[in-house]
Amino acid sequence: MLAAAPYQGPQHALPPSVAALDWDQYQAIRFKPEHALWADQKLRFRIELFHLGLYFKRPVRMFEVADSQAQELAYDPAMFDYGKSGLVGSRQPADLGFAGFRFKFHLAPSFDIAAFLGASYFRATDATRQYGLSARGLALDTGLPRAEEFPDFVAFYLERPAADSNTLVVYALLDSPSIAGAYRFVITPGDTTLMEVDAALYPRKEVERFGIAPCTSMYQTGENDKRKANDWRPEIHDSDGLSIHSGNGEWIWRPLRNPRGVTFNAFSDRNPRGFGLLQRDRDFANYQDDGVFYDRRPSLWVEPKGDWGAGAVDLIEIPTADETLDNIVAFWSPADKPKPGQELLWGYRLYWCVEPPAQPMLARCVATRTGIGGVIGKTRDHYSARFVVDFAGGDFALLDNETPVEPVISVSRGSVEITSARPLAAVRGWRAMFDLVPDASLEPITLRLFLRVNGQPLTETWIYEWAPPPLAERALR
Repeated sequence: MLAAAPYQGPQHALPPSVAALDWDQYQAIRFKPEHALWADQKLRFRIELFHLGLYFKRPVRMFEVADSQAQELAYDPAMFDYGKSGLVGSRQPADLGFAGFRFKFHLAPSFDIAAFLGASYFRATDATRQYGLSARGLALDTGLPRAEEFPDFVAFYLERPAADSNTLVVYALLDSPSIAGAYRFVITPGDTTLMEVDAALYPRKEVERFGIAPCTSMYQTGENDKRKANDWRPEIHDSDGLSIHSGNGEWIWRPLRNPRGVTFNAFSDRNPRGFGLLQRDRDFANYQDDGVFYDRRPSLWVEPKGDWGAGAVDLIEIPTADETLDNIVAFWSPADKPKPGQELLWGYRLYWCVEPPAQPMLARCVATRTGIGGVIGKTRDHYSARFVVDFAGGDFALLDNETPVEPVISVSRGSVEITSARPLAAVRGWRAMFDLVPDASLEPITLRLFLRVNGQPLTETWIYEWAPPPLAERALR
């Protein structure tokens, strides 16, 4: 059994010419479609393989499973067009191996459905056929003040589907110094790409921060966080918020940020109904990117199967100045930490989608904006920050301008002033506004907001963490 044996890392170094590939050289290597697995069969899926190089230095064993037998796929340089990479196929070792795989579906043969590449990372497309954020098999000690451990998928077993099947089954072995495991992915393409995931995990040692169903994304700048707003594009992000449907039925929306330092938030829960990193803003005008199209990036929703017990949805935000680097991670962290010798069984569904399958009946947060507080036309005598939160949907269509909508606001520190809630025709919803007057501390402040009428909630709960600027930056103008 893999977990019973001591961990063994990669056994062979890459050839120097492969290890030295830069970004452009690696991107020049193309898999030849005619060599795709099942290309010569009348199946609805085709598997293409990734070459080793750049960040992907550990060979991953690839197998086809047919008639209950597994046959390993052998590396052949003839599978690849090396283009301007500088590599010569005939000079590559016969046992070089592969870095991972991607697959296509017969209804859209020129587009990827999903790709598994690098450590335990994988990602998928939805109706927009656009890649965005990623998922991982497992997150270990993410966001702690020491090096994170990245488990690897070290082998994939691709089950040959029936000729009329719209579902692909993939098995994967995971290995790391702390944990070994086995995964089963049942993947069905569509407007929403659905992955049924079942995992059996076997710890070798204790893990301090154990992340189930990790979602990994990028947030550099947006309407609520302009700390890095030196780009010509108004917003740059793969996801704009963390959505949580808690075990008690509450819906929470936490806008993402690009913080000054690493931040960690834990949303305690029991048996969560779902969570995910979403891209709610779908308006091209808010991004103006006609190259990578951030407005088309998929959302990723995690739906647990069975009872997950006590734990927390953890959110980690890391500073970034580069949109090519993921800096957002969210996952489920169980209250009971894994112990050596245990068998841990987890099941969940991943929905790669424009809109998650589960939606709040309440109005949703559709925008968060921040800026300096105060009253226009009046001289400010103290520093404050303004928060403007727009909600749409739910029961707002039943209200009129005379309905006494109340903003319910709480903050962990400081004082709130200049509060309001009023209709906003532009989103067919309501806008809540308030100013926060911080104290002298630079420690983050937690804010909560929802709207209600006569005690009835109208909106999901908006939660935000705001780090007050240094005192020298609290200008009054």
